[in-house]
Amino acid sequence: MKIAFTKDSFSALTDDTTAVTEDTLFLLTAQNRKYYDALADKPAHIMPSELIAHWELERLRVVGVTGTNGKTTVTAAIYSFLLDLREKPALQGTRGFFAGEERLEGKAMTTPSVFETLHHMKMAQEHGCSYFVMEVSSHAIDQKRTEGIRFSLKVHTNVTRDHLDYHGTVEEYRRVKSLFFADESPKLLNKDDIKHLTFNPKNALTYGVDEPATFKVQAFSMAHGLTVGLKYLDQEETFHSPMVGLFNLFNLMAAMGSVAMLTEKPLREICEVVEHFGGVAGRMEVVSRNPLVIVDFAHTDDGMYQVLNAMKDRDIVVVFGAGGDRDKEKRPRMGAVAGRFAKKIFVTSDNPRSEVPEMILEDILAGLHGKEHVTATPDRRLAIQMALESLRENEILLILGKGDETYQEIGDTKYPFDDRAVVRELLDLKS
Repeated sequence: MKIAFTKDSFSALTDDTTAVTEDTLFLLTAQNRKYYDALADKPAHIMPSELIAHWELERLRVVGVTGTNGKTTVTAAIYSFLLDLREKPALQGTRGFFAGEERLEGKAMTTPSVFETLHHMKMAQEHGCSYFVMEVSSHAIDQKRTEGIRFSLKVHTNVTRDHLDYHGTVEEYRRVKSLFFADESPKLLNKDDIKHLTFNPKNALTYGVDEPATFKVQAFSMAHGLTVGLKYLDQEETFHSPMVGLFNLFNLMAAMGSVAMLTEKPLREICEVVEHFGGVAGRMEVVSRNPLVIVDFAHTDDGMYQVLNAMKDRDIVVVFGAGGDRDKEKRPRMGAVAGRFAKKIFVTSDNPRSEVPEMILEDILAGLHGKEHVTATPDRRLAIQMALESLRENEILLILGKGDETYQEIGDTKYPFDDRAVVRELLDLKS
């Protein structure tokens, strides 16, 4: 990455050693230091903390959300609530980069390089934003992609099992996640999941459904969305949300608690704007109401459990697979979760990447041994078609794993594929 930049005699800034010229200042980060150290002639450089000071980015209130599940929904909810409360937030994450109500960039990495994040922070400030809300992945924590950034709030959603292809063990994954909460920054932690985290207790508040917490759910109903009684200190209020599922109750609690801590607005005002947020694309997204078809990004056994458990009062038909070149141990567990909740199961390809799709299916089917009404095919479109054709009255179809992705990664190629578009096309052909 290289951008125009004015400081001393320099007119450009880059974090790429191959893009350095006489008039280019080099941003030296934890990620690129090994390339910098390998250079015979070291270029003039600036550190992330110095760039933050130069651009006066300390004025932005930065919110970082991390966890296995819920990062995208929680950050989007915080952003939405702040907008509705007439604050000026920016949002960076999986869905892209937004400043105010304007989308400036499309979908991207969960947490980009520190250079890209600082550049986005500068753009946010230029658009008059006061808040910068960002997703923080475990990879980003491990690779120090947030170095130099001072967070006004750090939020924990949950820590289950994911990315073991990168971290190796669950213990290492939890250790890395915990690093984000080791300092004295203000924190908001999921009390019901806190046993999976090590953290600095200074400036830490909590939210919870079952466990006593700073932001505490007193009662809730999941009929026709979510209706929730909430207590925070001496304030007691009720809010309603069109979103479904217990996991979305946790997501909303994280977002509401964050906004309360950031703005110090009365809980009543925050509760009033919750109903306007309907979730994000590909996360429990209703694609069709008759028949009822929902698409979700759940791609781990815990993610599947949260989604399927949320709909357990319905007769569930599920389509899902598992990504190739990723944690193989979760595959039979994903199958077992599907077998626990679903009436009919269609196991298919997700993004097989370099693996043989049929072998991934075999791994999943190991967790479904002895289960009836299980169909397996590597053709995802065919699996969706068969699932739709199998639907009977009162059954709900959940298509899991890819959410709002618009491609399927097979080998080294990304082919156009969108679960939602496939559903709409097949239902149109049937009508």
